[in-house]
Parts: sequence; C-alpha cells; structure tokens
Amino acid sequence: MTFRSPIKYCRACGTAVVYRLPDDGDTKQRAVCPACNTVHYENPLNVVGTVPAMPDGRILLCKRNIEPRWGKWTLPAGFMELDETTAQGAARETDEEAGAQIEMGPLFSLLNVRRVGQVHLFYRATLLSDQFNPGFETIEAKLFAEDEVPWDELAFRTVKETLQCYFADRKAGALGMHFIDIE
Repeated sequence: MTFRSPIKYCRACGTAVVYRLPDDGDTKQRAVCPACNTVHYENPLNVVGTVPAMPDGRILLCKRNIEPRWGKWTLPAGFMELDETTAQGAARETDEEAGAQIEMGPLFSLLNVRRVGQVHLFYRATLLSDQFNPGFETIEAKLFAEDEVPWDELAFRTVKETLQCYFADRKAGALGMHFIDIE
C-alpha cells in the first residue's frame, strides 16, 4: 500500500476536492474539484544523487544532519527540482551535501520505491579531489573502502542496494546499469 498525504483542496480555486473517477475515462480515483472540475494527479517524486568514487574505488558518503534518519550515512542525493535534468539535480545535490568536485558519469541505478511514491536515480561520478565542504544537511563527508562502509548505519535501503551493486560490479570488472524494485 502506498503512503500518500491526500489532496484536500483544489490548487486552482481552493474548493474542497472529492476523490472519484474523473469523467474523462480515467480508471483511477483522483482528487477532483467539484467547482472547477480540475483533476489533481499525484505522481512519484524523483530522488537524484551520485555514487561519487575516487579512482581507487573508495566511495564518498555523507552523514545526515537532517531527518529522516539523522546521523545515518547516505550517498549524496535529494529531491529533483523543477527546471533541471536528473543529472543536473544529482550534481547539485552532491555539491550541496558534500561540497565535492565531481565529473558526472552515466546513470548507474534506478530504484522504484512504490511504498512511498518515489523513484531514486543514482549516477556514477568521479571525484576530482578528496577535499570536501559539506553543507548544512551533512554532519560529515568521508571516503570509505568497501570493507569500511558502515553497512548497519546506512540511512536508506536504496543506498545499500546501490552500493552493493557498485562494489559487485567493481569486483566483476564492469560497471553496469541496475534496475531495482523495492516493496
């Protein structure tokens, strides 16, 4: 079951909405305004980030200074903003959270998290320096080899799955593209 905070009022006119099948043949119940007939669609949120790595394979992780999961480790990532591509958003989040200088690589993992209505996209990124300047959302930004990753202290399953894919691919000698569904 997907968690969602229900829409209560029409964004166009402010009237209380009702949940029903729209008159346009849609097959899902939607928030529909009885006054102006605006149909309000609820779509997944995109979370974008990077797997920033040094040439030796060490990964940059950020210790969260915000909820949810304050004090846990994560890859630099966050919600995509309007008027940016997924890659631009991932680069922005990496700069905001870690203050890391990177060269953006290709898309590495796409994770569907249906339960919370999110899609997580992580890009490979090469770190150009081992000097970081974390923003206010990050307590600490630090490099980890695979055997140093605080696996039990990772903030999100999407991060754990992505890191497991990254290290497995490095061992196999080829970094691929990964599609994962998380229930």
